[in-house]
This record gives sequence, C-alpha cells and structure tokens, in this order.
Amino acid sequence: MSYPQLLTPEEKLADAKKLLSLPRIVVICGSTRFMTEMNEADLRETKAGKIVVKPGCDMKSPHELWSDPVEAEALKVRLDDLHGAKIRLADEVLVVGDYIGDSTRAEIAYARSLGKPVRFTHPEVDPGA
Repeated sequence: MSYPQLLTPEEKLADAKKLLSLPRIVVICGSTRFMTEMNEADLRETKAGKIVVKPGCDMKSPHELWSDPVEAEALKVRLDDLHGAKIRLADEVLVVGDYIGDSTRAEIAYARSLGKPVRFTHPEVDPGA
C-alpha cells in the first residue's frame, strides 16, 4: 500500500501563497549602513508589484530602544531570528550595498540553503560568485 507524501511546511506555504494569489515576496538583506539604499530598493520592488520585507531597525543609529548594551545584544539576537523568518517567508532575496559583512554573508548562505534565488544590487560582492 502506498501512502500519500506529506507536504513540507515550505510546500504548504508555497501552496497557500498560490491559493491566495499573492505577489512575489522579496526580502531585502544587507548591512544597515545601507538603509537609504534599502528604502530605494523597497520603492523599486514595490513599484514592480512585489511585497517587500526588510530590516526594520537600524541599530547603528542611536535609539533609546537599544541604548543599553545588554538589552541591545538581546535585541540583536531577536532581530536576527526575525530576519531569518523573513527569509523563509520570501520567494527571493535582494542584497543591497557594495559590502557584505558576516551577518549578511550568513543570510545569503541561509537563503541559498533554502533554495531561494538571491539577487544583488552590486553583483561583484556575491560571496558565491
């Protein structure tokens, strides 16, 4: 007797997106030093009809929410986890900026391990090229 194959969570998500007729979802990755460029990429991707998710906090800029170093470190861990969820949700990744640091390099590797297409505003910085 043959049993039906159960869908993975990723396959269920892809099916739900199709059933809901959702546009492609792009997640913007990169160093938060490029927040201005990320906002511009957000505009362009949105104009192209895509749903855009990107970093919501620029911890390089002073703010009371991360002024305490201990709280800031805990927040960074939570934000990294949240960005991983954004990568899982997205259909594709857009890496913004002409510099790839350790965090962005890890995000690129994670996205590729999930089979997500990765585009670059500056293809010459692609660590996999």
